[in-house]
Amino acid sequence: QVQLVESGGGLVQPGGSLRLSCKTSGIIFSANGMNWYRQAPGKERELVASISWSGGTNVANSVKGRFTISRDNAKNTVYLQMNSLKPEDTAVYYCNTFSGYRYYWGQGTQVTVSS
Repeated sequence: QVQLVESGGGLVQPGGSLRLSCKTSGIIFSANGMNWYRQAPGKERELVASISWSGGTNVANSVKGRFTISRDNAKNTVYLQMNSLKPEDTAVYYCNTFSGYRYYWGQGTQVTVSS
């Protein structure tokens, strides 16, 4: 059974930092690319960052220079380090992977950036 469990969200002031974690089980983590998406109220879900099985990364232009995606294959976990947070980063953040011919999603973790 594939499970993706996000954690690390919360309330943070503008300019602050958070690190999100997504712990996985039921997949061969080291062979899977991983993604972070986010969805703000009233908006479509958008891709924030991706990391390939070999460690290559891509981040959306809106977060470039502020967010970093990384992975720890020993812990079956992918991370999203978010710095210099802005109110427009407020959203539910989801991790995602493709395995066995389908996509899997976590339950999401809420990030709220507000003073």
